[in-house]
Amino acid sequence: MVSTVAVFLCAAFAVFSGAAAQTTYLPDSQNVYHLFTRQNPSVSQPMVLGFPTLIGSNFNPARRTVLIVHGWDSDAVSAFNTALVPAILSAADVNLIALDWSAGARTTDQNVLISHNVPLCANSAARFIVWLSQQTGATIDQYHIIGFEVGAHLSGIIGRYLDGQVPFITALAPTRHGFNSTNQFFPTDGGYTEAIHTDVYGSGVHEPVAMSDFYPNNGFFQPGCELVDWECSRDRAFLYFAESVASGGFTAARCEGDFDHDVILPINCDPEETLPMGGLTDKTGNFGFYSLPVNAQSPFSQG
Repeated sequence: MVSTVAVFLCAAFAVFSGAAAQTTYLPDSQNVYHLFTRQNPSVSQPMVLGFPTLIGSNFNPARRTVLIVHGWDSDAVSAFNTALVPAILSAADVNLIALDWSAGARTTDQNVLISHNVPLCANSAARFIVWLSQQTGATIDQYHIIGFEVGAHLSGIIGRYLDGQVPFITALAPTRHGFNSTNQFFPTDGGYTEAIHTDVYGSGVHEPVAMSDFYPNNGFFQPGCELVDWECSRDRAFLYFAESVASGGFTAARCEGDFDHDVILPINCDPEETLPMGGLTDKTGNFGFYSLPVNAQSPFSQG
């Protein structure tokens, strides 16, 4: 299924996102929202803000909606998308929308990306959610937003534009480059927020950013990745998440004390106080930071 998804998305990307090379990013017209459901698991129904005739016929307002958001210099055929689309649809009967914001994500100017394109995209995506809800009768409290790398922060900002009404937002390997306490993912961006940190020695945010923050292998370079290959460690965040959706596992131990990497070593974490990492079900009421061991190859969970 993954290869089929990738082939179709490549064609859709060429049709709908050909303006990505333009210097001006216009998210209302350039963002494309690819709808996948169990009725169309490998061929998306592309949607664009303000065009009701393009609303996917398989969108069901009675179902939960999962919005996934790729990262920097990426597009609709990213490994993040092709890993999560089949995993989520195999686990749950949802409306799965893959946001293609490649027209804004592909800039090489990091200042433009972070100070201009990310907030523009988040504002537009929030308005898309409101518009789609108005058109279909869906409600914001049915949403789960999942973002990767720069898209992790973007997902939080979408939630912020929606006044924290999204019940569940997941940040996968949120990047630290250019983001700070004023423009990054916040714990209060959704009703419940969760982050998975896998590359804090590479490009990832070191500190907790969510209500529950998980640090596989203490957030350092991940087993099975070369020490200098931070991209491998970064990408493990969405691979772990996909596995958590498909088969569960990933039991993490809660760590004590004020945050410091010294306190998320296993000796400072309580194996009797645990929380599962990832998945599609929020864990409202839980707070803190957690550590867990992982395997070097799939299956990554140790239970």
